[in-house]
Amino acid sequence: MSQHQFFATCPRGLEALLVEELTSCGAKTIQATDGGVSFSGDMPMVYRANLESRIATRILWRVGQGKYATDEDLYQAAMKLNWPQWFNVGSDFMVKVTGVKCPLKSLEFATLRIKDAVCDRFREAVNSRPYIDTKEPDVRIHAYLAAEDYQFYLDTSGAALYQRGLRRASIEAPLRENLAAGILKLSGWKPGTPFLDPMCGSGTFLLEAAMIALDIAPGSGRSFGFEKLKNFDEAAWQKLKQQARAKAKPVKFQKIYGSDSDLRAVRVSKQNLEEAGLLEAVQLSKVDFTEVVPPHGEGVLVANPPYGVRIGEDEELAALYPRMGEALKRKFSGWNAYFLTTDMRLPKLMRLAPSKRTPLFNGPLECRLFEIKMVAGSNRPDAKRKPQDG
Repeated sequence: MSQHQFFATCPRGLEALLVEELTSCGAKTIQATDGGVSFSGDMPMVYRANLESRIATRILWRVGQGKYATDEDLYQAAMKLNWPQWFNVGSDFMVKVTGVKCPLKSLEFATLRIKDAVCDRFREAVNSRPYIDTKEPDVRIHAYLAAEDYQFYLDTSGAALYQRGLRRASIEAPLRENLAAGILKLSGWKPGTPFLDPMCGSGTFLLEAAMIALDIAPGSGRSFGFEKLKNFDEAAWQKLKQQARAKAKPVKFQKIYGSDSDLRAVRVSKQNLEEAGLLEAVQLSKVDFTEVVPPHGEGVLVANPPYGVRIGEDEELAALYPRMGEALKRKFSGWNAYFLTTDMRLPKLMRLAPSKRTPLFNGPLECRLFEIKMVAGSNRPDAKRKPQDG
């Protein structure tokens, strides 16, 4: 099968994890850069990567590259490409242009010129042009413009891959699913090990953990952009989907625990797990972080504390962190705790020393993933106090 060049985007900070995933899918000539990974492979390999990757945001197929200086250069470059061999005139499309150190005055105008070129190329070929749809297009064309180089891509994913095809209710700015999956990987959590999210919000960590524990391919409930392209190999795709379904385990309890002090959050998590068919894998409860009792003697705790929006102002958070730290010291010896936050004061205010600080991005927000290992025996209560059970 012919080899093509691809680029997979991902949340910044997770590139190394994406390299591992793509390697296991059979990708070749893999190279990580900031915010993504380039690689080569055949189309069925890319179907598999779309279906199985928990980390990627989009997987883009490179169809053109070269040098440019003006909008007219981009028009001519797009006009040279044989778009009608890749998709039908009946497919709606959109063009998205991203520029880094791009010399052009207007990316909007560049977008328009590339659209014109695609339509003109179709007119030449079939005497008709495809329609534009910027909301839910069949085909997405991405153009990346650097200082003097351009690259044109066809999107094999369609909707972003963190949209797992699960209808999601949310109560706050949600954590992207692929970032949540990456954090689970960075935490070293393995299925079978007790997992707790004591600030579960809409349940993103719980859903991702349940899908990992049950070996459910994250893309098994959705459609993809590659299905709308002319070279789509239906038989290869059906075979991959059947293999993924055969691997998935029956849904039963996986020692995954979620709680939140906000009853609405618990209800939303429950609704999201139920709609995904994963409710039985998880135990949910309404309880404040400081009151949580560890469900086992050891395990992995992961939380994305509110960013001062849901609870109130900074002062309230500053008062909450020491109490969270106390609860961890008192009850969670033997556990490894991970906190994703934009608030760099968190460990200091918790009075706990992180063993790792991993820079990550939740969309545009720069965050840290703080690793705090609650070593058994080293955080004992004062001799005057009675040791707590748990």
